[in-house]
Amino acid sequence: MGLLTIIRKTRLKERQIRVLCLGLDNAGKTTIVRRLLGEDISLISPTLGFNIRTIVHIGYTLNIWDIGGQSSLRPYWRNYFEVTDAVIWVVDSSDRERMADCRDELHELLREEVRPFRGSSMERLAGASLLVLANKQDISGALTSEEIADALELYSLRSHTSTIIPCSARLEPAITVASSEASRPGDPRIWKGLDWIVTEVGRRVYYGVGNPLVAASSVKIPSDCESSAKIPSDC
Repeated sequence: MGLLTIIRKTRLKERQIRVLCLGLDNAGKTTIVRRLLGEDISLISPTLGFNIRTIVHIGYTLNIWDIGGQSSLRPYWRNYFEVTDAVIWVVDSSDRERMADCRDELHELLREEVRPFRGSSMERLAGASLLVLANKQDISGALTSEEIADALELYSLRSHTSTIIPCSARLEPAITVASSEASRPGDPRIWKGLDWIVTEVGRRVYYGVGNPLVAASSVKIPSDCESSAKIPSDC
């Protein structure tokens, strides 16, 4: 049994997804993560370093790195890029004045390069799925997800599969929510975002194994002689 086969079988068995939760300060990153875990969000302090939280979702273990977004901390974001499967970029939809800064920081982190060999370079987050959460939609005057997608120029990010979802970290789930989702705390739209991450990363990294959201007929596990990773096309 080859080393590639052993590594692949280990990943298929563990089915872990490494997620970076990033964004400018006060975007609501920690509030979103704590809400998903059903924790108290009445008093949230700025994240001065990072927190690692785990959510088991649809048979996958999401290890979410909630990293502080203050300007003094952003140069250290690159220290957490390695082996990242997905990025959740949280946006304060009501903060119109900093939307340009939000765009610039997003594009800069996605362009961060590593040079594995002399004369070559590649994006450190190459292939990572990008989920943009347009948070604070409950605030009057908040930009729509379409307006934020334009402001962030998401259409230009052709090396990443991406999607944007409007949400509110402080929204309680509606009484009419489907019974299968009734036990999920917080805004159901955020959980739809996690569905998207599990589906995208599941196809790209785990070939859809164990994911009920991926049709069995579309799953193809490559042999040792085939490429073990494919970068999906844009959404």
